Amino acid sequence: MKKTGRKRPWYEYLWIVTPIYLGLGFFNILFAWLGMIFFCLPLIIALAGGGKLYCNRYCDRGRFFALLGGKLGLSRRRPTPRWLGSRWFRYGFLIFFFAMFFQMLFTTYLVGAGQQELGQTVKLFWTFRLPWHWAYHGTLFAPWVAQFAFGFYSLMLTSTLIGFIAMVLWMPRSWCVFCPMGTMTQLICRAKAGKAQP
Repeated sequence: MKKTGRKRPWYEYLWIVTPIYLGLGFFNILFAWLGMIFFCLPLIIALAGGGKLYCNRYCDRGRFFALLGGKLGLSRRRPTPRWLGSRWFRYGFLIFFFAMFFQMLFTTYLVGAGQQELGQTVKLFWTFRLPWHWAYHGTLFAPWVAQFAFGFYSLMLTSTLIGFIAMVLWMPRSWCVFCPMGTMTQLICRAKAGKAQP
């Protein structure tokens, strides 16, 4: 009688979502809107009482880094520095993250209001602008739709690169220690548990 190995659960293959998402945005920037799913889903699950289920089980980015750093051996596997997980750094990074997000929304508003032209660039690390015009082919939608896509893709690509650097330097899923979405879901969980202070 043959021994059958344990079947791997479907969510272990979610790592493939990250390269697919980044690849789609490379060829057509409007696919960047799909990133709003990853932006909202962890919060919805946490608000619905699922706690950090998304982070612990379904996060495609976390699984992607686990694959690269673990199975493919791209991580140095050094202990993650304590300061990365400290409250001041996690909350400071969360505030900075949202400041950049709202700046992106303001730029989108300016384009929508006709006060600024559509910028067909991707901004890496909130500093370096890379031409990305090949990924925009014109659309039936208003220019602000594409502007939001360029800005959101910049945010997703930058955070992925930061996570990749952390993965190489330390443990594979070091990004999870200070991920803004993880910090927000943790705050939601603690608020639901009736704790006033994190």
